[in-house]
Amino acid sequence: MAVTVISGGTDGMGRALALARAARGDRVFAIGSNRAKGERLGGAVEFVHADLSTLAGNRAAIAAITAATPVVDALALFANRQAPRRTVTADGLETTFALYYLSRHLLSHGLTPLLSASARPVIVNVAGVGTTKGAIAWDDPQLTRGYGMVRAQLQAGRANDLLGVAYAAEHGERVPYVLYHPGFTRSGDASMLPPPLRLALRVAARLAARTVEASVAPVHDFIDDPPKAPLTAVDRGRPLPLTLRTLDPADAARLAELTAEIRA
Repeated sequence: MAVTVISGGTDGMGRALALARAARGDRVFAIGSNRAKGERLGGAVEFVHADLSTLAGNRAAIAAITAATPVVDALALFANRQAPRRTVTADGLETTFALYYLSRHLLSHGLTPLLSASARPVIVNVAGVGTTKGAIAWDDPQLTRGYGMVRAQLQAGRANDLLGVAYAAEHGERVPYVLYHPGFTRSGDASMLPPPLRLALRVAARLAARTVEASVAPVHDFIDDPPKAPLTAVDRGRPLPLTLRTLDPADAARLAELTAEIRA
């Protein structure tokens, strides 16, 4: 029986993975901020209630999982939320940056001791690797100037690319890291979006989006048979070269330093 931890485990792909892994016999911990959705997962999934947009929420989730199990075999990172307007967390951080990127950094590093205790560990970061649009606003990572929902999503996506590079350089020989882009999927909670945008997304999803099951299938493969390489990048089934400019080691080191300052 594998032990699988899933952030964003109450909606969309995260929820689908949680239920499927539990059905396969895994012990599954699903982290989410909505208690009602967590309870609807049923008794086969262990719900960890935490607000991953905050530093305290991530610490609480890590502590709860560490108290419950001595080993984690797989960490799957899905937590993300669209924010049409700029909002800040209790820590004063831009919400998309905090939830989509920083929580994944904190969970990856915070659960490394448990992952290192596994015979075949893996981290799967489900984001947008292979996309080259967007960049880190090094002089204003909290986007206090010129905020836009798409800009915030792209910045956090590029930050996750660099997270994978930095993590693999430090821990990848023991805990392989996978950056996986599933492509446009009929998944996620769009309730915070304006009604016209929600309608447009629903129409687009019917025409072009992949099913949740199709997008999640490769994640099962990564968990069942973790790659041997420290870092693997896959964009919609296509392996990517690690020489992409969005996977630059110097930028990864720079972001790691910036993140350490934020955490402090």
